[in-house]
Amino acid sequence: MRGGTVGGGCEDLGMDERWAIAPEEGGGAVLVALQPDGQPAGPLLHEPDLAAAVGSRPQVTRWVWRSTSEIYPRLLQSGVRVERCYDIENSEGLLLGHEGRLGEPRSAAAAWARLSGAPVPPDPPLRAVVPGEQSSLFEIQGEPVSFEGLLKVYADQLRRHHLTEHPDRMRLLTASESSGMLIAAEMDRAGLPWSASAHREVLAELLGERFGGTGEPRRLTELADEVSAAFGRRVRPDLPADVLKAFKSAGYQLKSTRRWELETIDHPAVAPLVEYKKLYRIYTANGWSWLHDWVHDGRFRPGFLPGGTVSGRWITNGGGGLQIPKVIRRAVVADPGWRLVVADASQLEPRILAAISRDQALMEVASSAGDLYKSVSDQAFSGDRAMAKLAVLGAIYGQTSGDGLKNLAMLRKRFPQAVAYVDDAARAGEEGRLVRTWLGRTCPPAGAPLDDALLEGPPADEPQTDARHARARGRFTRNFVVQGSAADWALLLLAALRQSIADMKAELVFFQHDEVIVHCPAQEADQVAAAIQSASNLAGTLTFGPTPTHFAFTTATVQNYADAK
Repeated sequence: MRGGTVGGGCEDLGMDERWAIAPEEGGGAVLVALQPDGQPAGPLLHEPDLAAAVGSRPQVTRWVWRSTSEIYPRLLQSGVRVERCYDIENSEGLLLGHEGRLGEPRSAAAAWARLSGAPVPPDPPLRAVVPGEQSSLFEIQGEPVSFEGLLKVYADQLRRHHLTEHPDRMRLLTASESSGMLIAAEMDRAGLPWSASAHREVLAELLGERFGGTGEPRRLTELADEVSAAFGRRVRPDLPADVLKAFKSAGYQLKSTRRWELETIDHPAVAPLVEYKKLYRIYTANGWSWLHDWVHDGRFRPGFLPGGTVSGRWITNGGGGLQIPKVIRRAVVADPGWRLVVADASQLEPRILAAISRDQALMEVASSAGDLYKSVSDQAFSGDRAMAKLAVLGAIYGQTSGDGLKNLAMLRKRFPQAVAYVDDAARAGEEGRLVRTWLGRTCPPAGAPLDDALLEGPPADEPQTDARHARARGRFTRNFVVQGSAADWALLLLAALRQSIADMKAELVFFQHDEVIVHCPAQEADQVAAAIQSASNLAGTLTFGPTPTHFAFTTATVQNYADAK
């Protein structure tokens, strides 16, 4: 089943035909039509086959279920593609966040327990990733909850949408993130095209042959010998403590073996050590063992999880799917006769800031596909593009001291509303208040367990203080409103793109923050590239309303991912 409206529902959730469904033992399903308020519109039906129950009802435009990862991979396996869905557990997490309760259990069983006054069970851990598995890797197997209880949870969630600060935006967020769950499952099934032979060629070129017995690559062994020779004794370059001890004996007191710190000293061990660390990372993260575990039938399937971070950015739960080194991208090769359409959003976060702040001057700068930083520099920094870029990114990321403070003052004079927007977000964060993205995704409340993960660790000799904690939270919320709103926009982009290529052979195979890859027949490449930009334009309007801000994409059609940059 293909086609449908963008994002899984920018319209009111009561305007489409919805059915709730849950799997039953033996492969069957229980389902029921729903009224606009979430109440049953008819009797419960029991059907012997889940896929047939869904596939035989093309009139249903939104399926309501507990978890997309519980049902959708099974449907895809049977050749059934769903147009739209509502993911109850995913929406529960978003609604809890908006209520300042981020981190509370979000399973359907937990939601039903809260609603019925029963003890709330904790969420079970995400099940372990299985390399090469084609189905979703993120199913949360909650406590049993009856179908009737599930329906009551859904109806209550509809009620809670109305209690949010901007109900229409929140409905759009939960609907579009549910759409993202469908897209993630489809991308995992399609897989990123991957050439095992090309990967092996890269490894042989970088690391050399592997020695029998140990399996150690020749190049790593040579570099380890060079490091030891530089110190005059045997040193294990893969053991930071051993390296730091060796440097201390040589008269250098280092706090870490990070590259930037190593390169501040003049010692013959530095060059081979830096090279060793770079190659060792490739060997351990994307070496022969990784290739054996993660690439099957010419595809890499890492398991995408929408909204896996507090800000809404996606993550993967396997194989470092969002951290593919540039040199390893040479192994991402389109099928014969096919192409990879690789698209990057141009200077996304400043454009997002223009849209959410409604700063007229910044929106004017962001209204074209041209170099935004150059336009800012022409207006506020006497043509100094580098300074303009530092100022804009400093405003977003909180670099507001030293030169950053001076640059911020210049930026504030020309774009006062934009700077005030992130300043207000930072102040709210410092004061412990909730801060939201444009559509309503909410940062953790002050003192929440998740808050600690947002802080930069203090130096060993600097104790953590409430004031420092507040400043760190303020820096986070300053960026959160921009990065999180970018994640909001990206969901609508993906939903619009999914719809526009639904009747083509093209497949969405990769998404990362501001980059998307579509694998398609060569003859569809131009159409896909145009669809990506059109989807971007539509997503901007759906997310932020009418605004002159232009969300431009730089698009490359290539046979090999490495050729896109």
